[in-house]
Amino acid sequence: MTVRHETTVVVAMSGGVDSSVAAALLVEQGYHVIGVMMRLWAELDRGEASSNKCCSLEAVTDARRVAAALDIPFYLLNVERPFKENVVDSFIQGYSDGLTPNPCLACNRTIRLGVLFDYAAALGADYLATGHYARIRQVNAAQGALTAWDGLEYPLYQLCRGVDATKDQSYVLHMATQRELAHLLFPLGELTKPQVRELAAARGLTVASKRESQDLCFLADNDYRRFLTDWAPAAVQSGPIIGADGQVLGQHEGLAFYTIGQRKGLGIGAREPLFVLRLDAARNAVIVGPAAALGQTELTASQVAWGVGQPLAAPIQVQARIRYKAQAAPATVVPLSSDRVRVLFELPLRDITPGQGVVFYEGDACLGGGIIDRAV
Repeated sequence: MTVRHETTVVVAMSGGVDSSVAAALLVEQGYHVIGVMMRLWAELDRGEASSNKCCSLEAVTDARRVAAALDIPFYLLNVERPFKENVVDSFIQGYSDGLTPNPCLACNRTIRLGVLFDYAAALGADYLATGHYARIRQVNAAQGALTAWDGLEYPLYQLCRGVDATKDQSYVLHMATQRELAHLLFPLGELTKPQVRELAAARGLTVASKRESQDLCFLADNDYRRFLTDWAPAAVQSGPIIGADGQVLGQHEGLAFYTIGQRKGLGIGAREPLFVLRLDAARNAVIVGPAAALGQTELTASQVAWGVGQPLAAPIQVQARIRYKAQAAPATVVPLSSDRVRVLFELPLRDITPGQGVVFYEGDACLGGGIIDRAV
């Protein structure tokens, strides 16, 4: 075992099995490990304080127990205000604008790789580690220069897919640039989920069999429709469902309750199946049409970040994912400005959804990504 006591690592702990095993592995590798858990904003439940699922009393207790077992210090960092402003408020605004936002992307960009990253640096840590299933590797010029960018200094750090394809989380980390990648560790990147649980059990960690939470962490009752009704009334006003030919076919319950490609639950009768083609916030209308009208071959995206830390200088061929679980599709990325691009796909994609992330890959390397503005 390599002794690294002079190297300090802050581990983002959640009380779950992934972050707990990440911390345990780093301790065993000889790092000086500090556990930090973030206290996130959550809405009130029936007039009483409600905790975010990512930092519930149970989760805090589990994380403290693991930290004690590993004999590492543990701190609770209050980030409720920046989380509310940057994640929850953008989630609300996105739905109000007719988008389908992904709050995990906003959280990683502004909170985990923003507030927490800076906090780790303030503690004097050399690295921030998380339990994400992703990898980081160094690339030098001899291994193949990234020709779409000029004047890069090698070696570079490159975000890569996790070995476990079913758990790979590089999509939600696409915004990491050289500033972050040089100081991030992903101890689980070479492991599968079953292996992680086995490691937890072998070390006697009480969270070895703990279930994962798949819900939006800041909801009091897991009901995003109710949440938006309370917090974004403009997004849940009824309006017309309009066919591609302009004919009004029915009424929708609110733009927030529909997504691109949706077929069921439209409440309209038609001779052929109809799908949601787009959400028109200006008219508060859901536009529907046949499956043949659903595919799009082009989109634009903003808030684009590249792992190399520099804007794209010329068009590049990539494999692009338009949702977390979507299959990557061949595409050409064309720069429009320092943080905006146009993406042209070889074949039409049915589920291009404004508000979701579009993330670019070359092999197993994640080059970067952004937020979809619109499909063309």
